[in-house]
Amino acid sequence: MTSLLVADGRARCSWVGADPEYQRYHDEEWGQPLRGDRALFEKLSLEGFQAGLSWITILRKRPRFREVFEGFDPDVVAAFGDDDIERLMADAGIVRNRAKIEATIGNARIVREMPEGELDALLWSFAPADASRPRPRSMDDVAAVTPESTAMSKALRARGFRFVGPTTMYALMQSAGMVDDHFDGCWRVTPQPTASDSEETP
Repeated sequence: MTSLLVADGRARCSWVGADPEYQRYHDEEWGQPLRGDRALFEKLSLEGFQAGLSWITILRKRPRFREVFEGFDPDVVAAFGDDDIERLMADAGIVRNRAKIEATIGNARIVREMPEGELDALLWSFAPADASRPRPRSMDDVAAVTPESTAMSKALRARGFRFVGPTTMYALMQSAGMVDDHFDGCWRVTPQPTASDSEETP
């Protein structure tokens, strides 16, 4: 399997393909550390909507998602009622799945009751401490589920969150930069310091 795809002079992870929007997302967002309750609530919500679908589908619909979910402000979404659910179900610009819409509203209500910063701290507490694992060379080397994503899923479910299965949570960990699964050779890979780099100049 080819691990990299070269376009516009840059080698990227092969899953990106030739879609310009996907390339921009890969280059500017995927794998970059994402912090803050609101930003992570959006990520959590969109990853839930992605379950069973391709991420590019969600990415193309993201501007409309942000519009109809009021920028994924947990306080605002938590106040959505039955009329809002029907409004969302009638909007072709998003994924019209009642269970996922209701889960997003329910999850917002949980986040609203959490102290500021707690969602961020909770999710990031599952980021692996060991950064020395081998970098993937292809999709064959990328796990769908890890012990950390399983633990994150269990912790969120214990609080009442929905659409937070282990596979969905590992996708969140990848996209939010809690793990770095850029392929070996991808231009986004942070260069590792060499022995000479770490030596002080006499």
